[in-house]
Amino acid sequence: MKALIFDSSSIINLVMSGIEELLASLKTEFNGKFIMTESVKYETMDRPMQIKRFELGALKVKNLLDNKIFEFPNSIGISNEEIKEKTKEILNFANSSFSAKNEFMHIIDLGEASCLALSLILNNEKIKNAIVVDERTTRMLVENPANLKKLFENKLHTKVSLTNKLNLQNIKIIRSSELAYLAYKKNLVELKNGRVLDALLYATKFNGSSISRNEIEEMKRL
Repeated sequence: MKALIFDSSSIINLVMSGIEELLASLKTEFNGKFIMTESVKYETMDRPMQIKRFELGALKVKNLLDNKIFEFPNSIGISNEEIKEKTKEILNFANSSFSAKNEFMHIIDLGEASCLALSLILNNEKIKNAIVVDERTTRMLVENPANLKKLFENKLHTKVSLTNKLNLQNIKIIRSSELAYLAYKKNLVELKNGRVLDALLYATKFNGSSISRNEIEEMKRL
């Protein structure tokens, strides 16, 4: 068994980029589970369904759930209670890990924390998994918290302290940009044009994926 865990940022990006229809084909290629936590469902469907500006996107997410493209953690034997307990632990730890001017900095919210929690639980169960997340802070928190500290200092123009270090190194992160790239390479994109890959990658960038122009140009050369 293997799973991709989708954070709110990646789901919203795919919907805004108009490429959420690729997920069904990508799931077939992946031959595993596409998982959404209850917290991510709330952020991408339940709450935006009540706001006219975001209702269409929420309906698209609902359609992905109704068609079982996305499933919940209980489909792989993980209870919501277990995720909630681990999520609370991660939220408390992450949001007390960085401080500036004698105040702790808010780093992540419930959706991101629930994805990190599920990934850690699956790692303990020896189930291969990765989190699809476009938000740069979450990605840097996992991959390089020291660089995240420097980023905060540059943005805030003040000294930032890294007080706790989460043990998240075993968590794998990918972005919606990589999914778009994979869909193109697997010939899953119906639109046939020499500029499609460029358009796909820049669509994900402009809709929130933390990918640089240099990274995009490098991916296009592969």
